[in-house]
Amino acid sequence: MAMGSASCISLVVLVALATAASGQLSSTFYDTSCPRALAAIKSGVAAAVSSDPRMGASLLRLHFHDCFVQGCDASVLLAGMEQNAGPNVGSLRGFGVIDNIKTQLESICKQTVSCADILTVAARDSVVALGGPSWTVPLGRRDSTTASASLANSDLPGPSSSRSQLEAAFLKKNLNTVDMVALSGAHTIGKAQCSNFRTRIYGGDTNINTVFATSLKANCPQSGGNTNLANLDTTTPNAFDNAYYTNLLSQKGLLHSDQVLFNNDTTDNTVRNFASNAAAFSSAFTTAMIKMGNIAPLTGTQGQIRLSCSKVNS
Repeated sequence: MAMGSASCISLVVLVALATAASGQLSSTFYDTSCPRALAAIKSGVAAAVSSDPRMGASLLRLHFHDCFVQGCDASVLLAGMEQNAGPNVGSLRGFGVIDNIKTQLESICKQTVSCADILTVAARDSVVALGGPSWTVPLGRRDSTTASASLANSDLPGPSSSRSQLEAAFLKKNLNTVDMVALSGAHTIGKAQCSNFRTRIYGGDTNINTVFATSLKANCPQSGGNTNLANLDTTTPNAFDNAYYTNLLSQKGLLHSDQVLFNNDTTDNTVRNFASNAAAFSSAFTTAMIKMGNIAPLTGTQGQIRLSCSKVNS
């Protein structure tokens, strides 16, 4: 009996510790220590997206690629390392925007706001700047002192992923299938490089609208032009809306990993729902973004608050 009660008590302690760890993220984290932080991030993002709409998608992707590798710890911002991994090299953008925001924040609140939080808030502000939904961001993440190119290579899903591979990659981060389909909707903005959809438009996939495929070939030849760009959402490329899903219904997903979501498969009904109901998509997307932003954060005394986002404090 004593044994049973002891294990019961330890379980209660474990649950309390787990709650404390996740509970350290709070939307009011900087209210006292840096009350102007959120406004500064918002204006920095708004200016960047206004001069280059694609930057909104780039910042959103930066946050996603951060969170899927070691958690949302700004490891992706450390020079070299993860930035050299296959899914990142030659395609990640937005480092300068984050650096500029960090510089401004350092001038108003020294070593207070983490790069990980800047990235998380910037992702939300990017969606809002392009007409998408807003949500409250829990704050208090700290910055890693390490990064991992090997984890970036193993844990980030790629443009040739199957539906089951996508599900597995997201489930590994405690994101379910609906979260995965909703987060894929981030491809309602942004562009992809020719090398990531060439196979699909030159006969590698049969589930592609032929007129759409032909229209992409002019700027994406069978050889060369690897970095030439195409809009992920051909309908409203710079508006954060649910057109991504409508495109999938007519087989106009740019990447193989987009169209697998609507391909006589288990995710078809979720795609149909998001295509016909913008509010359902917005709700699922914001829920999934908050969950993704909560992946394994460093809190309390873990990690550090980097002075410069690209390098560990000396």
